[in-house]
Amino acid sequence: MSTAAPTFHHSDAGTPEREWAERPEWVSVPPLSLSPSPGLAAAPRLVLVAAHPDDETLGAGGLLATASAAGERIEVVLLSSGEGSHPGSRTHSAADLASLRVEETRAALSLLAPHARLVVVGLHDGHLASHEDEIVEAIVRAVGEDGSRTVVAAPWRHDGHPDHEAAGRAAAVAAHRTDARLIEYPIWLWHWAAPQDAPWSRFRTLPLDGEVRARKSHAISVHRSQVAPLSDDPGDEALLLPGVLEHFVRDRETFIEEPRTADRVFDRVHGDAADPWSVDDSWYEERKRDLTLAALPRRRFRRALEVGCSIGALTARLADRCDEVLALDESEVAAAAATRRLASTPQARVEQAHLPEAWPGGRFDLVVVSEVGYFLSPARLRELMARAEASLTDDGVIVLCHWRHPIVGWPLDGPRVHEIWHRFSRLPVIAEHREDDFLLDVLGDASDHRAGTP
Repeated sequence: MSTAAPTFHHSDAGTPEREWAERPEWVSVPPLSLSPSPGLAAAPRLVLVAAHPDDETLGAGGLLATASAAGERIEVVLLSSGEGSHPGSRTHSAADLASLRVEETRAALSLLAPHARLVVVGLHDGHLASHEDEIVEAIVRAVGEDGSRTVVAAPWRHDGHPDHEAAGRAAAVAAHRTDARLIEYPIWLWHWAAPQDAPWSRFRTLPLDGEVRARKSHAISVHRSQVAPLSDDPGDEALLLPGVLEHFVRDRETFIEEPRTADRVFDRVHGDAADPWSVDDSWYEERKRDLTLAALPRRRFRRALEVGCSIGALTARLADRCDEVLALDESEVAAAAATRRLASTPQARVEQAHLPEAWPGGRFDLVVVSEVGYFLSPARLRELMARAEASLTDDGVIVLCHWRHPIVGWPLDGPRVHEIWHRFSRLPVIAEHREDDFLLDVLGDASDHRAGTP
């Protein structure tokens, strides 16, 4: 339990386990596949996210044991230390509880997945909803570029507890940014929900054999601060009562697969500031645009595509060199701002689109990917590269320009974007610029850009 206000109370009678056990829907619930993608039989990696100590054991202890037995690499990302579980305790301070509960998780992991790596993020118990960006960063850091081989398991985003829901929402964003597969585990759903209202069509079950069930039961018991009173004093009562614990000793664990959700961060960024990147006022941005335009190998282009136009500052400059410019941004707010900027520029058109999935039709002799590649997952970056090169005319060029410094909250940075593009591209680099702050590359067929070509 935490200091945020859930939609239930742990001491409520709740839904009896027998009501869940008797539901006929169980026979139709498909088994959970542990593969992160259709091409892999099982996940080489599991990143398990827990809002509080004991979440990992209650909701996914069997998954941890199963993954450990399969030899998977496991990382447990513990978001808070659970210091808010007994706010009225006179015998244990918040610091005491944090230390105790983290050690209980370590003890539980030694039983379930002895080789798992535990990362304690240390966010404020009961206030995770105020730190969702930090949660995303922590999960992305754990997954890295290995998302296509990773399953992320996190608390269900509709579990009724604000901390669990914040963890689930953040995990959904992190999975989108890293290509990881996300599964969510409910904990308090079993306590407050009416079984007939449960999301049965999205349930997936992981069968647990007798040995795994015994290990999980033992691991639950080591969370003594939750399953037993801290003392006889008021405020030190047990929080996980027998009726609640019955839900977690089943012969299966249940996970929920929710539809993927779009990452709305750039709508938020552009909504918070009219010019979030200072593209109109920054000398760095002005100079970078000048260098980008100077690097183009021809004076004029017929049809250009700009991927990730933001508020349209570079688009306006490209329009001076092109017969037609199509500028795209996944943020509806940014696309609207760019449309207003370019209202008197008929050769420029702005659209809101999610790339690379919604790739535009037609061919382009110029594609500009500036300051956007690291905001894609590794797989989506490679897909964007393939689509961009497939849409080029024979004499077309691609411009890459990216900040060289760390990008927090995404698995890639600018140098890595360029490295991946060069590795998988069929096009040679025909011009390049390197400095401390950014990289600029122009790719194309050098034979089509001879000196003197107009």
